[in-house]
Amino acid sequence: MGEILGVSATGFDIYVQEDKSILGNARLLKLSQKLSQQSGLKTPQSVKKEDMTSLYQLLFWFIIKNVILRDQGRNLADVMDQCFIDLMDREEQINLPAIMIRHIARIANTTKEHDLGYGFLLTYVF
Repeated sequence: MGEILGVSATGFDIYVQEDKSILGNARLLKLSQKLSQQSGLKTPQSVKKEDMTSLYQLLFWFIIKNVILRDQGRNLADVMDQCFIDLMDREEQINLPAIMIRHIARIANTTKEHDLGYGFLLTYVF
């Protein structure tokens, strides 16, 4: 899929929704503190878009529209969003095909209704 889409298939490829322990609590706290610009955070938490600097707001918007597609109107960056914002801020490579496949697998294996959202890319692949 990476070859067909013309994107690299190397780099960060972890996508988890419920169990974020794989990323480590200390790293998640550091990310929350970095993005929220609030002093005194003691636990990792979602960060409101309006609490972020304009650069982080832009990166968050890009992630929810292009990497891990989310509903419109979303204004909270959860810890996975924060992880991706940090990677993009540090200009680290993301393995988009692997992220997409894991995200699709999670959506397919849940009882909740979700929009797939990758139609424009998957149409090209198929």
